Amino acid sequence: MKNNYDKIAPYYDRMSRLVFGRAQVNAQLSLLEHIKPGSTILIAGGGTGWILEALAEKYPEGLHITYIEISGAMLDISRKKNYGRNKVEFIHLAIEDFTAQQLYNTIITPFLFDNFSAERAAQTFTLLDHLLRNGGNWLFTDFTYNKTAPLWQRLLLRMMYLFFHAVSHVEASSLPDMETLFIKHRYIPAARSSWYGGFIQAIAYYKESRR
Repeated sequence: MKNNYDKIAPYYDRMSRLVFGRAQVNAQLSLLEHIKPGSTILIAGGGTGWILEALAEKYPEGLHITYIEISGAMLDISRKKNYGRNKVEFIHLAIEDFTAQQLYNTIITPFLFDNFSAERAAQTFTLLDHLLRNGGNWLFTDFTYNKTAPLWQRLLLRMMYLFFHAVSHVEASSLPDMETLFIKHRYIPAARSSWYGGFIQAIAYYKESRR
């Protein structure tokens, strides 16, 4: 199965900390202030679920969270997290196969799109866009670089893709152009920060009302 992290689920967080320190964690934490109490939240590709505990520290109750993860091993770890009195629905599914009967106030995609080819990134973006309410927030964190990026970033990204191709069958070999997709769909960046020498970006996007 493509983009499945079952084999490394027990070690994923430690591997991340070893390479990036707390940069990936802090990037995601920096966006949580944009969530309003009582929100309906869709988390796509939440990994080990530590973000559920972070949300519970800020909002011990009142959140309604749909938590989607393609890796069954990751999902098992996530279920054991302390998410307070928030309501969490755990779904074992690839996000591109997800359908819902509701719209969400907030969508969170933590390091999701770096797994996808450009074509599938665009398809998945459209799917998620249709699930976000007008006026909602999309909390986006992922790796980023351009052709003028430092050599170390280009080498690190290349090594990451080689590793995850081998162990998790990640389909992508380069980062999709997500900023263009957000611009095309008329999202407004409400807050932006960069981490790990600019290799990681965290952006809170606001979805304009549409007719």
